[in-house]
Amino acid sequence: MYPRIGIRPVIDGRRFGVRESLEEKTAAMARAAKELISGNCRYPDGKPVECVITPFTIGCGAEAARAEEYFSDLNVTATLTVSACRAFVAETMDHDPISVKAVWGFNSTKLPGGLYLAAAVSAYASSGLPVFPICAADVQDADDMSIPPDVSEKLLRFARCAVAVGWMRSKTYVGLGTYSEGIGGSYSNALFMQKYLGIRPEWVDMTEILRRIHLDIYDRDEYEKALDWTHRNCPVGMNANTDKSNPGNKKLMTLDEQWEFCVKMTLIVHDIMLGSEKLRELGWEEEAEGKNAVFGGFGGQRMWSDWLPNGEFTGSILNTSFDWNGKKQPFILSPGNDCLNGTEMLFGSLLSSTASVSADMRIYWSPEAFERVTGEKPDVMTENGFLHLLSAGSAALDGSGLACDEEGTGMMKRWWELDENDINTILRRTDWCPVNLMQNRGGGFSSHFRVEAEMPVTLIGLSITDGIGPVIRIAQGYTVVLPDDIHHMLTDKTDRTHPTTWFVPELISGRKAFGSVRSVISNWGSDRCAYTYGHIGRDVITLASMLRIPVAVHNVPEEDIFRPHSWISFGAASSEDADFRACAYYGPLYG
Repeated sequence: MYPRIGIRPVIDGRRFGVRESLEEKTAAMARAAKELISGNCRYPDGKPVECVITPFTIGCGAEAARAEEYFSDLNVTATLTVSACRAFVAETMDHDPISVKAVWGFNSTKLPGGLYLAAAVSAYASSGLPVFPICAADVQDADDMSIPPDVSEKLLRFARCAVAVGWMRSKTYVGLGTYSEGIGGSYSNALFMQKYLGIRPEWVDMTEILRRIHLDIYDRDEYEKALDWTHRNCPVGMNANTDKSNPGNKKLMTLDEQWEFCVKMTLIVHDIMLGSEKLRELGWEEEAEGKNAVFGGFGGQRMWSDWLPNGEFTGSILNTSFDWNGKKQPFILSPGNDCLNGTEMLFGSLLSSTASVSADMRIYWSPEAFERVTGEKPDVMTENGFLHLLSAGSAALDGSGLACDEEGTGMMKRWWELDENDINTILRRTDWCPVNLMQNRGGGFSSHFRVEAEMPVTLIGLSITDGIGPVIRIAQGYTVVLPDDIHHMLTDKTDRTHPTTWFVPELISGRKAFGSVRSVISNWGSDRCAYTYGHIGRDVITLASMLRIPVAVHNVPEEDIFRPHSWISFGAASSEDADFRACAYYGPLYG
C-alpha cells in the first residue's frame, strides 16, 4: 500500500450557524490541497501521490479520534491540517506521535485560519509534536479559492519529503556481504536505519549469489535477453592491465566469462532485493519473495573481488534509469556496502525522482594548480577552482547528463521521462573498462563516462559522529565540462577507468564551509558523497528535519529553509545551531 497523505479539514465545532457557514470553505481548502499534491508529486515509481480527505470535517476531539482511526487503515504516514477559522486547537490536533505533520491556515481577516495556525504551532510545540507551519504571506479575500505561490511551494515540499519518509518506512536495507575495504560507512549501523529511517536492516552472505548461480536460481530467458543486450550495448573500453597486473589470481575468468557472470549476478541481486514471480514459477517460492528492499549495498572488497568479478556492472545497471527492458525506476545499490553513502543516494533519488550518482570527493584543483598542469587559465566557471568527483564504476549512467530536454539541454531526467534517444545516446557514450586487477583480482567491468553537460546538481553527504549521531552536509552547485584535451590531461593523473565529474559549488561569503571551493572539501567530513539532478538542498533540509537528522553545513539560502515551527524555540541566532539542539531534543523519528 502506498504511503498516503491524510488531509484533515478542521473547523469551528460550534453549531447553530457557525460551523455550517464554514463547511464549504474548509472542504474547498482540503480539495484544493489534494489536487495540488496529486497533480504535482509522484511516488518513486512514477504514480501520482495519493491523498485522502476525511469524509467529515473535524470540530471536536471525538471527530479527531475518528479521523485518526480512518487514516489507520489507509497507510497515512503524514497529515496536513487545513483550517479557515479560529477552531479549538486542543480538541482538533493530530496526536499520532510518528506521523509527519503540517498545518495550513487560511490567511484572511474574515476567516482567520492564520489565527488557528498560530495557536496550533504553540499547542503542538508544548505537546512535543513538531509541525510544519504554512500560511500565505499576503492576506486573501474570504472567497478566494486559489492557493498562493508561497503556500503552494511549501505544500509541495512538505508532500515530497513526507512521501520520502513514508516510502522508506518498514522497508529493508540489504547488505550483501559485510564490512568492506575499511570504509566506516560500510559498517552498517542497524540502529541508525531502524530509529531514523524506519528501515529494517538485513544482511545476506555473498555465498547466496554463488548458490543461485550454481543452482540456476534465476530467470534463464531474462538472462539470455540481458546478455544479448549487454553484448550489443556495452562495449569494452580501455584495458589498463598488463600481464603482470594480477599475480594473486591464476584462475582469472576470460572477459566473456566475466560478462556472463556479471549479468547473472545483476539478475540475482535484483531478485534478492525485490523478488521475482518467475522464481515462483520455477519452484523457488522462498527466493521469489525477495527482501522488500528500498536500497542495498554490495560489499565485495576484498575477499570476493580478490577472486570473483566485482559488483560494479551490477551496481551501475541497478542504479541507472534503464536496462535491457527499457526505462525503469532506479534501484539504489551502494558501492562497498557503504550504507551511509547508500542513504545519501536514496535521499537524493526519492526527492528528485532521478537516478543518484555515488562519487568519491577526490581532488581540489586550485586555479594555480590547474594553470601549472595544463598551461591554461581557468574560465569563468572554474576561476575559483573546482572539485574532481571520481565515481566508482557502479555509478548510474544517467550521470553523464546526456538525456536532453526539448531545447536540447543536457540533464538527468526523471526515469519515466526518458525516451529511446536518451537511452541510446547514453549507451553510445559509455564504455566498460576491465577493472584494475591490482585492486580487483577477480575482474569485472567499470562503467566509464564523463559528465557532458553543465547541470545544476546537489551533493549530499551523511556521516555519523560519536556523541552527536548522524549529520548531513549539502553542497549545491554545477557540473563543469572541460575541453577534451584538458579533461584527459587531468584524468590521466588518477584512475582513468572510472566515471568523472568536475564540480563547482555555489560559494557564500561569510559561511565557513562555503567561503571557497577548497573549504567545501575540507569541511565535508567523508570521502564520499552522492549527487542528484537539480538544486534540491531545500528539500533535503526539510526531509532531514522530519527524520531529526541535523544539517551541519549547507549553501541553501536562509529564506528557503523550511523546518518545523518549534525549531525557532531552540535559538534564532543560528538556524544550524537550533537544528542540532532540536534534533537532539526530539530524537530520531522512530526512536
